[in-house]
Order: sequence, then structure tokens, then C-alpha cells
Amino acid sequence: MAQLQVIISGGFSGPYQQMLPQFEKMTGITVKTLSGASQGTGPKTIKAQLESGATVDVVILSREGLAELVALGRIIPGSDVDLALAPLGAAVPLGASRPDISTVAAFKQALLNANSIVVPGSTSGIYLTKELFPKLGITKQISVKITERGSQATSLLAAREAAIAIQPSSELVNVTGIDFIGRLPEEIQLLQIFAIAITQGSTQVESAKKLIQFLTSPEASVPIQNSGMDLIKR
Repeated sequence: MAQLQVIISGGFSGPYQQMLPQFEKMTGITVKTLSGASQGTGPKTIKAQLESGATVDVVILSREGLAELVALGRIIPGSDVDLALAPLGAAVPLGASRPDISTVAAFKQALLNANSIVVPGSTSGIYLTKELFPKLGITKQISVKITERGSQATSLLAAREAAIAIQPSSELVNVTGIDFIGRLPEEIQLLQIFAIAITQGSTQVESAKKLIQFLTSPEASVPIQNSGMDLIKR
């Protein structure tokens, strides 16, 4: 029986976990799933795990992170396919008051009012800390905690160790202990594309192609949208 090794970041994990049992049942292919951040520093990024010798056939991560792997020659050319779009959103601890983030001004004020903001250190956190917060002129006025992974950020939020979390909406919906309050305004939005690709040296290329086909099939549309993501127009 074929076994696929997949490493995935948090952004597409919701639809992936919903669809995986059906894929395994339908194809007879067993899948072992590892987890890593699309970008950032530290040993938990997908790039760092691959460079440390992790053996995987398929990567699923943000386009920004995938570009780094392509540049390193880690990806079979032409094997990459877009899966879904993930807009940035915000969440507060369950039961906390829900700030208005419907306009840029309201979002800025919500951040200024928050005693602590948590963001993941991957693609979205890089955008927020390096681009958006400086653009809004609030970098020195807010307290930001950066975690390696999005799941760590939501755990802090659920434990009320932060007042607001900002990260891909797909990492905020359907998470216990937090309240997803909505997407960021379009003018300051980062719409991340999450993609899938086959790694150089994979011995399971045909099985990997079957997984790609399944995750891009019409059957994926409901899990994708239920996870706070938008569909790719094909």
C-alpha cells in the first residue's frame, strides 16, 4: 500500500483534515502528515524541516513560502497548483467584546485599544509587523506577541493571554475558545494563496498527483469555504 508523506502549514489545514479520510478511503493511499510554518525563523518552518532531513513527498503552504522552496531546488518544476485563498482576519477570546474592524480607521483603533496582540511569525506575521503596522503608524504604540505557529497564537488568545489575534481567517474559524470577528478591510488585506507541490526526490509522485487532483476537485469547494477560505477561479 502506498504511503504519502505530507507537510502542511496551518492555513490550509482545515479543508485538508476534513478531506483526508475520504481521500485515503477512496484511493487506498495512507497519508502521514507533518506540520510546519510556511515562513519565518526557527526549526518549525517547512523549509527548516526539509533542510534538516525530513522526508516528504508533498508540501502545502503559502505561495511566499513555496517560492523559497522553489528557489532552493526542493520542488519538482511545474508540479505546483493553487488550492485556495486565505484572507487575513481577526479574533478575540470567546465571550470578549467584539471590536469594530470594518474600516481601516476602526481596525487601527481596535489594535490601539488592545492590551496585547498576537500574530504568527509566518507569512501573515511578516506582513503585519514589517508592512501593515508601520504603515498604520502604530508599531510603537502596540504590544505584539509573535508565535512560531498560528495554532500557538490561537492558544494564547483562548487562554486570554492576548486581546486580539490577526492571522489567516482559515486559522481562526472553527477554533475552540475564540470568536472570529471578521476579515480585515480590503485596503489593508493580505490575500494569501495556499498551494501544493511535489518535492524533488519523492518516490510517490503518482500518489502525490492523486492527492493534488483530489484537493483541487469540485468536492473541495465546501470544506474550503467552511474553513473561511475563498475558492480559486480555475
